[in-house]
Amino acid sequence: MSPSAPTPPPRAADASRGASGRVGPDAPHDPAAARGISRRTQSEVYRAGISGTRPRVPVDAAQLKDAARRALSAEAFAYIAGGAGAERTMRANTRAFGRWQIWPRPLRDVLERDLSIDFLGRRRPTPLLLAPLGVMEMAHDDADLAVARAAASFGVPYTLSNQASFPMEAVRDAAPGGARLFQLYWSADDDLNASLLRRAEASGCEAIVVTLDTHLLGWRTRDLDLAYLPFTRGMGIAQYTSDPVFQQLVRDRVRKGPDAAAPPAAPVKLTPKTVAAGVKIARKGAALTGAGLRENLRSPLPRAAVETFLDVFSTPALTWDDLAKAREWTSLPILLKGIVHPEDASRAIDAGVDGVWVSNHGGRQIDQSVPTLEALPSVVDRVDGRVPVVFDSGVRQGSDAFIALALGATAVAIGRPYAYGLGLAGEEGVREVVRNILAELDITLGLSGHTSIAEVARDALREI
Repeated sequence: MSPSAPTPPPRAADASRGASGRVGPDAPHDPAAARGISRRTQSEVYRAGISGTRPRVPVDAAQLKDAARRALSAEAFAYIAGGAGAERTMRANTRAFGRWQIWPRPLRDVLERDLSIDFLGRRRPTPLLLAPLGVMEMAHDDADLAVARAAASFGVPYTLSNQASFPMEAVRDAAPGGARLFQLYWSADDDLNASLLRRAEASGCEAIVVTLDTHLLGWRTRDLDLAYLPFTRGMGIAQYTSDPVFQQLVRDRVRKGPDAAAPPAAPVKLTPKTVAAGVKIARKGAALTGAGLRENLRSPLPRAAVETFLDVFSTPALTWDDLAKAREWTSLPILLKGIVHPEDASRAIDAGVDGVWVSNHGGRQIDQSVPTLEALPSVVDRVDGRVPVVFDSGVRQGSDAFIALALGATAVAIGRPYAYGLGLAGEEGVREVVRNILAELDITLGLSGHTSIAEVARDALREI
């Protein structure tokens, strides 16, 4: 773990701008600032280098991952970096970009470049989103608060995870000017689902992202080898323990006592790690008890919260017909995340959703799954411009984002890279990762002869 002191939210003057590739804060009196985020980033890095200062996080994607491996605990790195089974889907996601080459097109006026897009009824300064990542407290103590502040400084919408380490209201307060979406893992309890969506709308989220591909937890070999699931330690369940419906479920569980019909749980061996886990669960129980550590260690509520979460987290019985309930619970736009097959894209359109998110959960659910980039063109063709198409899984750098946009994605979401940045340097680490991806995207846009994201299409690519 590499937590650092909490960092203040960015100044209002640092707000993002979409035109001419200008995103994020400018270096004062820097003539490169007028030339877009790519030139500005290069200028900032090389100017700092004169005094011996290097970037806080590695710019190269592979080195970024390696640095995070060294900085994080074995459990944290396994949870963030790991995938399902032999992790063939993870590798296929990144290899799929190798099938496409970008045509260089010189002698075009690309002095002014525009990274902005229209998404969910608003003009956004960039085509990036931050994908939902849970349990970010494993990477840094500020977790979602740091991520939200970094995203807001670039005008990048942050998709807040249902498995966040801070309640959605605290994230709103940390970055009140930031754009946020809320990811819902469809719980086995509909009253809880409805409550979470009501809170998301009340806290200023702009849309709901229903993740469809985790109705069963993937076979995640790294976590299994370490015998480590953070939720069993009370981590990543802040959205639940802060929810009044969930709190009542916990109290009801304690009042009813153990289920006599249920098979007895295997005894847990008492070790120093057992004690540490118990203390962590007790600390996380303050939202339920309103008390301190000593009282929480005596209270049955913190442990019951973990048990209740594990019972209601998801439902394998979820079907297309159930999705109609979400319209009753919120007036926000609804996007479906986890669409890979074009027939499911058609079904989503028929269901009246407001967006499709092409994702295989970063390779964390099915081993040897279809790489999302290979699925993207057929999904885009099936959607045919009727709703936005968000893409994730395998995006590591700006040229990857360019390829996905050229293949028809409306917006591109990044995941693991920003988690690595968070683990290395907190909020500033996330900012540098996002900045670097945007800078490379801006350079790629110009060197391919384009001046706006709207111009980028499949003819910008050569398939090999």
